[in-house]
This record gives sequence, C-alpha cells and structure tokens, in this order.
Amino acid sequence: MKRLSRALFCAVLLCLSACGAGAISDFSDYAPDEAHRLTVYTSHKEEVYGPIVKEFEERTGIWVQVETGGTNELLLRIEEEADAPRCDVMFGGGVESLAAYAKRFEPYACADAALLKPELRSQDDRWTPFSSLPVVLVYNPRLVADGELTGWADLLADPYRGQIAFADPAVSGSAYTALMTMLTALGGDEEELLAHFCEALGGQTLADSGDVTQAVSSGACSVGVTLEQSAIKAIAEGANLALVFPKEGTSDLPDGSALVAGAPHPENARAFLDFVLGRDVQSLVAGKLARRTVRTDVADREDLPSAAQPLFLEYDIARASEKKEAILLRWAQLCGEVQAG
Repeated sequence: MKRLSRALFCAVLLCLSACGAGAISDFSDYAPDEAHRLTVYTSHKEEVYGPIVKEFEERTGIWVQVETGGTNELLLRIEEEADAPRCDVMFGGGVESLAAYAKRFEPYACADAALLKPELRSQDDRWTPFSSLPVVLVYNPRLVADGELTGWADLLADPYRGQIAFADPAVSGSAYTALMTMLTALGGDEEELLAHFCEALGGQTLADSGDVTQAVSSGACSVGVTLEQSAIKAIAEGANLALVFPKEGTSDLPDGSALVAGAPHPENARAFLDFVLGRDVQSLVAGKLARRTVRTDVADREDLPSAAQPLFLEYDIARASEKKEAILLRWAQLCGEVQAG
C-alpha cells in the first residue's frame, strides 16, 4: 500500500483532532518509522524546495523533515552536529560553500551523473549540482539610465555609494559567490578591492539574498547584485528592474546538494539526491524556477540569454572554498571599520 505523504498525514491527524480525537501537538510521534524518514537542511526558498519535497514524498512515501536557514548557518550546524548527525542532505548553497565543508559530506555519484554537464560536476562527487546560477547586476530604470551600469567597476564609483543592494556573504552563499566573482573579474589587489566595495556599500548589507531585488525595485537602492534566476523571476512578476551581465565577466556557478557523512537515513538521502538530479525535477528547474539546468538532455528556457552572450569567467571553486574563512573575516573587519568611521 502506498504510504501517505507528510502533508497528507498531518492533514489526516488534524481532521481527527478536529473531530474529537483529542489535541495532537506533536506529529512526529505518529510519523512513519525511521526507515521511511529523511531530514533535509535547505537554504532554498519554499517556492523552490516545496514542490520538490512534496513530489518526492508522494512518489516514495518517505517522510521529509525540512529545516531552513542561510547556507553558512546550516553548514555550521552540520559541522557542530558531526559527532551525532541529524541532517541527511544539505540542499542548496553555492558549491564552493559546500566544498569548504567537504569533510562533512560523503561522496555519492547520482544515478544520472553521466548526464551532467561535465564542467558542473564535482571531481570527487562530494556534492551534486542542482542548477546553474550566473551572477548578474540589476538596476532600477527610474533611478539609473539605460547603459549607465555596465560592470563591476561601476559599483565602486561614487554615484552608487550607499545605493547598492548586496546580501551579507557571511550568511548568504550566493552573496559570497558574487563577492568572489567580482574579485575574479576585476583582478588586482584583493585587499584593496574588498575595502573599496565595503566603502561603496557604506558598510551595510542585507540580511537575505532574497531582499536584493525588492530593495532595488522599491527604490530603496538604485542597483544590486543578485542571481540571474532571482532577477528574471522578479521581472516576470512585475518588479521595476533591469538586468545586466557585467562586461568584465561573471560566474556561472552551480548550487548543489550533498550527502551528510554519517547521515541517519543514507539510503533515503541517496534517493533524494537522485530525484533532484532526475529529468522531471530538472525540467522544473529550467521551466518554472527560471534556472539553468545541469543536465545535458534538458533545455534551458528560451528567454534566458544564450551561453554565448554573457562572458563566463573561470571560477576557481577550490580557491574560493579554501579562502572563505579568511575572506569573510577580513570582510567583517573592513565593513565594521566603514560603519565606525
């Protein structure tokens, strides 16, 4: 007999409670046994993970417990829980962030790994790519003239000081990717570039990467740095935004998933990783989610700029991973100095 999904199971319990079966406050006591459970930590928004988890539950009968947070926050939690892991799968976050915690993940080659775009696959399968996410610049057309914002260097110019929407890279994995993309694209002295960018931000960052498009569209900021899919989705929903691929180049880094070492439910975790890389989910990625697929046999949306239009830089994942702690520490110091000054 097919098992009930978590959502349907909870609905049944609520109905029973409403019909006089008594108040039920802890659904976990009535959940399936351990063999049919899975715990996923995710930095994705519910609009991304929600339909995927729901479909996975319905197809497999596995009860999925989802815990959300910022990429770095969740990775630190996995690190702290290393002696007694609670999480089975980390779902989301730039792959350089996942690589920084590689020792906390177990290698796994997904069932359709051979269909991955070769340039997006982990060499040791410590992580599995989920979608390809170019970093872009956005601006408010009411505040910035067409053609005025062209690249990374423009963000360091005086007219944009204090007017740039940028998430905290210590919390947001995509913001850290964007920061390292800018350093790669501009070259030169890294310390000097970090200091100039902190000054351009006025030492201020947003709490969440999802706040960038809203801040620019509302006019609270005139320009911002975000992911292509976030910009395209916001524009499709009527946001007052325009998108620019930086003339110096940008990154096309995947976000990913990874199997936690010592996961309580490893077989269920592998099934989930296979599922998110499967053709059905990747078709959702390329369609409704406005992301670029990581599979060679699934086409991207026709309204996305072709791979030949943006200049995609060689992004050194290993270097970004190795330097993450030092970069973020120096970033916090520099932004603190700007605020104090």
